[in-house]
Amino acid sequence: MSALELRELVKHYRTGSETVRAVDGVSLTVAAGELIALYGPSGSGKSTLLQIAAGLLKPDEGCVLFDGRDITALNASDGAAYRRRDVGIIFQSFHLIPGASALENAAIKLLGDGATLREAKLRARPWLERVGLGGRLSHTPGTLSMGERQRVAIARALVNEPRLLLADEPTGNLDSKRSGEILQLLTDISHERLIPALLVTHDPQAANFASSVQTLRDGRLHDGVEAELASTRT
Repeated sequence: MSALELRELVKHYRTGSETVRAVDGVSLTVAAGELIALYGPSGSGKSTLLQIAAGLLKPDEGCVLFDGRDITALNASDGAAYRRRDVGIIFQSFHLIPGASALENAAIKLLGDGATLREAKLRARPWLERVGLGGRLSHTPGTLSMGERQRVAIARALVNEPRLLLADEPTGNLDSKRSGEILQLLTDISHERLIPALLVTHDPQAANFASSVQTLRDGRLHDGVEAELASTRT
């Protein structure tokens, strides 16, 4: 069973004369079937950490291991294949194609891996239905609400039945009821398929679904959830 291992990751940025320690010696293991919720204030390095785990950003130091393979050492082609075949990434920005239907947007990842349009649509449809968009398959992003666009992006991330889930604020545009449903869906997929899941969030509900909770502040990890969120955990 696959696990995600972040080992002593460091990523610093220079802004003028100042060095921003976005990620500062982070080590974390997400086991198969485990969902870890990662909290932290804006600018704490959460999204940077997720991009490193996805192979979209190279760390200054440290490495990312998935299924024993060093993701940080992959070339551009192998990195793209890793994201296309192994990872389901839910971005904070939806990155939907404006003129394409919800079904086509959800299927696009499969087209990039050689599936025919018909096959890709057949595989994408059940995921759109699972996120509550079975009646909106032909709608383009411009005719969907922000929450509906978010759910299309979630279906697109899951359509390849990934072995690793990385989610950046997956419930950021959803109401409380729908947020709970999506968090339950991600938890169920992690448990059912025995895949690791790392969830970056501000959503207090996420603590109720996570196997464990971490807080990232000033680039460093701390166990547990901060005081203002702890009171929401049941």
